[in-house]
Amino acid sequence: MRYPEHLLKLIHVLKRLPGVGNKSAERFAFHLLTWSEEQLRELGTVVSATKAKLKQCEQCGCLMGDEGCLFCDSLKRDSSVLCVIASPRDAFAIEETHEYHGLYHVLGGMLSPLEQRGPDQLSLHKLKERLMNLQVKEVVVALDSTLEGDATALFLKQELAHYPVHISRLAFGLPMGSSLDYVDGGTLARAFAGRGLF
Repeated sequence: MRYPEHLLKLIHVLKRLPGVGNKSAERFAFHLLTWSEEQLRELGTVVSATKAKLKQCEQCGCLMGDEGCLFCDSLKRDSSVLCVIASPRDAFAIEETHEYHGLYHVLGGMLSPLEQRGPDQLSLHKLKERLMNLQVKEVVVALDSTLEGDATALFLKQELAHYPVHISRLAFGLPMGSSLDYVDGGTLARAFAGRGLF
């Protein structure tokens, strides 16, 4: 039996979310049918206001609300260190560690020939401007350990080679609490290559 037309539309829209397949979208759609009119209206209002209420900071590219950018506060952040990330979401993940206190710069993605994303699609010009204006001493490249992430990191290293900054990259290797029996060869090789003094 075929679902009613509007339910099919709702399922189709929900499938656009990352990681949501047909079955999950159906489950979400049927769950939304149990919500009250007020709850559905609230969801609609919040979703429709997203673009107006959340913007990317003109300086760093991180997400900000009406209160301004929390990642560019020069009184609370170390402006001599700049962490380069692929998307605004990465800043929140790094902040959860409470280990980093410098500034951020969102590239807006990574190099990917398959997706026709080259250097022109990344915010490199803005990054270079900030390096000059902020007197940055260290650039931390915090990109995924993927083919695209590695290629982008290498490209950044070459692009920033003539700037008077120390370029570092997040360490890769064994996850905390892991047993060597269960670690794949690629991760173990990275751990050996990136080993430090004990």
